Amino acid sequence: MAGHSHAKNVMHQKGKSDAKKAKIFNKLAREIAVAAKMGSPDPGANPRLRAAIIEARKNNMTRDRIERAIKSAQPGAADNANYDEVRYEGYGPGGVALIIEALTDNRNRTASELRTALSKHGGTLGESNSVAFMFSRVGQIIYPAAVASADAMLEAVIDAGGDNVESGTEMHDITTSVDDFGTVRAALEKKFGEPQSARLTWNPQTLVPVTGEPAQNLVKLLDALDDDDDVQNVFGNFDIAAAELETLAS
Repeated sequence: MAGHSHAKNVMHQKGKSDAKKAKIFNKLAREIAVAAKMGSPDPGANPRLRAAIIEARKNNMTRDRIERAIKSAQPGAADNANYDEVRYEGYGPGGVALIIEALTDNRNRTASELRTALSKHGGTLGESNSVAFMFSRVGQIIYPAAVASADAMLEAVIDAGGDNVESGTEMHDITTSVDDFGTVRAALEKKFGEPQSARLTWNPQTLVPVTGEPAQNLVKLLDALDDDDDVQNVFGNFDIAAAELETLAS
């Protein structure tokens, strides 16, 4: 019985992994399609599309799936869908502020699902701009640490017009203003090649420590939001200690 139970458990875990991968691919494909529809289908002339393709490759999406996503955005495509970019704001457990970016073909459905998820885990959905003032909208570009020394990257970022760079043992984390994001990314790509990641993000101005039961509920909420097909990104001003996360995972 133990062996049979173990086999079922392995199958269940693999099923969960496959389902999660499918959700990630669906979200990436949606972003690629929206980026291609809003600009050129040529990633060389469309920075947002190029960034989406970089993210897709990082997650091992096949070239065929990427090309199908781009083609789906073209006029007359059989699976052409109209997605709206919507930003939702609210509060999670422990009073943390959350910004949720979604791509949806049904705003009412998405708002209802997010409201339910937040309420179930001790949060609330707020009005537009109810928490955005707690964040700064910036460009973020990430390179592996191996591409350059900290000094060389700092010099390159300054020359390109970037605002800041934090270099660690694994990566260089570069921030820019929204207006300079494209220019800085192009300059760094010319010098160091394709980045590991390049996107616009929301940086919290201060962090709120979360522990105990609120931390447990927050992790459950983030998992629920991650499972929502319409949700693309979630940003928050929470700080959960590594030791706390290990406890929650055990």
